[in-house]
Amino acid sequence: MKLILALFTGLIFGIGIAISGIMNPAKVFNFFDVAGKWDPSLAFVMGGAVVITFIGFRLVWRRNTPLFGGKFQIPTSNTIDGRLIGGSAIFGIGWGIAGFCPGAAIPALGTGRWEVALFLVAVTAGFYARRLIAATQINAKTALNPSEFVATDVRLHSIGENK
Repeated sequence: MKLILALFTGLIFGIGIAISGIMNPAKVFNFFDVAGKWDPSLAFVMGGAVVITFIGFRLVWRRNTPLFGGKFQIPTSNTIDGRLIGGSAIFGIGWGIAGFCPGAAIPALGTGRWEVALFLVAVTAGFYARRLIAATQINAKTALNPSEFVATDVRLHSIGENK
């Protein structure tokens, strides 16, 4: 049942991405081009997603446990720090330059465009590079002060990474 639900959810997501035009880099570029050929339609797509998410979360939080899982896994940190701001900025800059976000690029693979595959390879490389850098920083901190390792390790888990 989990696989059928995942397939159905992915299908709905992909259809929504295709219909909204987010798979089209030109539409994304025009959304960011506020001084030129500005296309505000993606703001309506994002607004619609926020409304649906708001309603969905209200329904989900009425349950004690998820339908297909032992417990809800939510981030515990609400800290706005340099890592969060920097990551958000990198995401926005990458979206503006490439015209793709990772969520829209996955269904866009079905278009057969090499740019989409290149973008996803770059995102994957960036993901692993960041993990390598974080591991190096953790090892450096552990060498200097072993008591800091636990706090750093817990923080990485709190943002959803699995070891």
